[in-house]
Amino acid sequence: MLQKVSHMSTKIKIHTASTGYVEAEIIEEKNPKTSKAIIDSLPFESSASTWGEEVYFSIPVDVNEEKSQQEVEIGDCGYWPSGKCFCIFFGRTPSSSGDKPVAASPVNVFGRVLGDPKVFNKVKDGETIKVEKA
Repeated sequence: MLQKVSHMSTKIKIHTASTGYVEAEIIEEKNPKTSKAIIDSLPFESSASTWGEEVYFSIPVDVNEEKSQQEVEIGDCGYWPSGKCFCIFFGRTPSSSGDKPVAASPVNVFGRVLGDPKVFNKVKDGETIKVEKA
């Protein structure tokens, strides 16, 4: 029996006072358990933290590592199992040796920012961040 591969993605909006609404997509086949847990918990609101060119914030999701990785791409959205956080990577982090973002510890990449992820440079520690379906 052939299993149908779906290329499902769910559009989301990430909002802060300093960025306005930024569209992103959750690519469901990339890390299905992580993606489903995040989609099922939407919408959520949290307090943003920054680490180099990364914004991260705790979310009401608890999943284990799933095809996790430390080196990611600019614009990737990842779930950090160690901290139960949603991470947005838009450049170098303190763990980077080159230009690519490197997470503090493995993350489950589940999506991408649509448009320019560098807008997240404007986000300040403690700023309210909201994520909802687009």
